[in-house]
Amino acid sequence: MHLLRFLALAALTIASSYAQAHVQGGVWHSHGFRAGLLHPLTGLDHLLAMLAVGIWSVRQSATLRLPLGFIAAMLLGVLTGVAGLSIPGLETGIALTVALLGVLLAAALRLPPALAAAMLGVFAILHGNAHGHELPEVASTLGLMLSSAGLIYAGRVLGHKLPMPAVKWTGAAIAATGTMLLALA
Repeated sequence: MHLLRFLALAALTIASSYAQAHVQGGVWHSHGFRAGLLHPLTGLDHLLAMLAVGIWSVRQSATLRLPLGFIAAMLLGVLTGVAGLSIPGLETGIALTVALLGVLLAAALRLPPALAAAMLGVFAILHGNAHGHELPEVASTLGLMLSSAGLIYAGRVLGHKLPMPAVKWTGAAIAATGTMLLALA
């Protein structure tokens, strides 16, 4: 019953104006440190992805390297976005990262460190590229990186505190939300 309530809340959140953080052409985006800091918190896709990376990394063998590698790869993605590199199907790819991270959590999958790092690196570049297009200023990037690192850390705290059944249910809810985001992409 709690899962159904959560899924209903997630669906309503997705339908809100904050669900898609990537308005094409930067129509509603402001710039600066505050905009970068708030951006991952106002886009459900980024919020869930960062939390999921943190939760999932706790149960992997390269537990600390994965979040640090994610942040580094996301910065690389930001730089590609600032440079004007457009990734085809970016919104679909970002939604897919949310769904896949949810599946990894729901299935409690442990991957070999190199595969986990490569996969998270691709996910991070997608998220970073979108941010680089939307928030191309240095101050925005600093805020974005700080907020993203904070969300990943919060996910790691949850990963340490949640019992495995709760991690799996959380993963299922994230996967379902990612699937809904895919339908909207």
